[in-house]
Order: sequence, then structure tokens, then C-alpha cells
Amino acid sequence: MTENTMRAIRQETLGGTDVLHETEIPRPDPGVGQILVAVHAAGVNPTDWKHRAFGLYLGEPPFVLGWDVSGTVTAVGAGVSLFAPGDEVFGMLPYPYGAGSHAEYVTGPTRAFVHKPAGLSHTEAGALPLVSLTAWQALVDNADLRPGQRVLIHAAAGGVGHVAVQIAKARGAHVIGTASAAKHDFVRGLGADEVIDYRTADFVKEAGEVDVVLDPLAGETRLRSLETLVPGGILVSILPVRMDEVHARAAELSVRATSMLVEHDQAGMKAVADLVASGRLKVHVSGTYPLADAAKAHAEGETGRVTGKLVLTVR
Repeated sequence: MTENTMRAIRQETLGGTDVLHETEIPRPDPGVGQILVAVHAAGVNPTDWKHRAFGLYLGEPPFVLGWDVSGTVTAVGAGVSLFAPGDEVFGMLPYPYGAGSHAEYVTGPTRAFVHKPAGLSHTEAGALPLVSLTAWQALVDNADLRPGQRVLIHAAAGGVGHVAVQIAKARGAHVIGTASAAKHDFVRGLGADEVIDYRTADFVKEAGEVDVVLDPLAGETRLRSLETLVPGGILVSILPVRMDEVHARAAELSVRATSMLVEHDQAGMKAVADLVASGRLKVHVSGTYPLADAAKAHAEGETGRVTGKLVLTVR
């Protein structure tokens, strides 16, 4: 390998974890308004294995996956004034077309990044961006969650969910989470006021009336969640698929429903970094894998049983 190349996890076809392989590809150069980051750690998210298998927004390979990144600025492009080589940064590459962090280096727009808090490890920082921005944009930008409101967070022990619980508590909300019984202590430890076992209890009856629902699950859960909302309440889905029936039912109940895709967002990342620095937000990393073992990380993630996040460690 030369100074102009790097290791990356790349795929040439869509399919199972066996399509992922480590290879040597050209190292990118930062363009106008971009920085080059030496990747220390990069989170793995459900969107990674869904794109690996189905292409989704990226279409047909070849491509390198990964949107989460934490690392050190190596070079800056023309016009960059916010960062300099040597700065430790973390952020989310523009979703969906900016993928590429499952590699030794990656370029991205300056405003996709913020300075990494000193007390946050690269592994933790690499786990945070996509899930924290998703939770922040759902609860704050879309739902305008306010102190004293009641919020129902589904899959509260998952990647987005466990961060959303903490953000909602930081906003002064009363938080109700759904999770399997084995994860109730974990979710309560995040600050949840109530936890419902979705396997044995009817969450609609148990949750009572809420102002906001954060739904990462879709399907019947999303539709039934509308019944928990007070008039004027809002459901925010982070899976923007098949919303016609949901919108129709929401209108019948005099509630609101919307869907969203996460966007890179420097203001949101700064808010997340402030929560981390103040001790009000901590990411849970349930497992780490070296870059070469990305396929194993995908396999574990696809079990659907991961608590918190998985991370690829690059340096």
C-alpha cells in the first residue's frame, strides 16, 4: 500500500455479508469546502446492512458503506476555515449519498463535522452521529418536544432509541420506552420513567396518552401508536415508507404523523456534543470490530438483538 491508497470495505455486488471485502483503493483528496479525515472509528447502522443487501438509495455497487465517522483531520480543501489538520472531529457524512466511512480515510463537507469533546473516545464518537442526529431531528426539529410532555419511544434499547431516551430526558419530558424484559434495567438506567415489555403487554393501554411517539419500527406498531396520541400530538417515523394508511388514520384521530430521513447537520451535532460534554448523553457501544471484520459486525447487527451500537475500529 502506498501513501496514495488506503484500506476500505467495499462491495461489487448486492447480497449477504459475504459480499463485503477489504481492499485497497485510492485515498481521496478534499475538495472545496471539504476535509480529509483519518478515520479512527466508524459506527455500523441498520441502514448499512440494508444498503449492502438491497442498494436502496445508493443503487448498484461498487461502493463503500458507512456514514458515522470519528477521526483526525489530515488535510483541508479550499475555503475551509473551521478546522485544521490535527483537529479531532466527529460527524455524519451526508445521507444517503455521502457514504464511505468504512475505510482508513474519508472526505466530507466541513459542516458535517464538529470538534470531538475531549472526554469522548473515538469509539464512542464513531457510534453517535447517525443515531443522535436521527433522534434529535425527530424529537426536536419535527416534534418540538417540550418540558413536561409525554413521549413514547419504541425500541428504546436500540441505536436510535437509547439515544432518544436521553435526549428526551434532557428536554424535560416524561419518557416511556418499549423494550424486551431483559433490557428494562438498561432503559431505566438511561432515564426512562416507564418501560413496557412489548412482547407481553399492550403498549397502547400501558402508555396511556402521550404527546409524541418516536417510531423506528413501522408496520402495525406505527399504526397502533397513533391511538396513544392526544389530539394534536405527533408521531415521527424514521422509516419513510407506506405512510398513506398512517396519514388517513391520523386524520381520523385528529393527530399528526410524519416521516423523515436523517440529514447531516452541524447545529444538531453541536447540540449532541454539548449534551455529551455536560454528561447528559452517553452512547452505549455493545461491540467493536476491526475494519477487516466488517462482515461480522453486519451479521451481529442483523440479528436485531443489539443493545446500543456496533463500531468498526480503524486506528
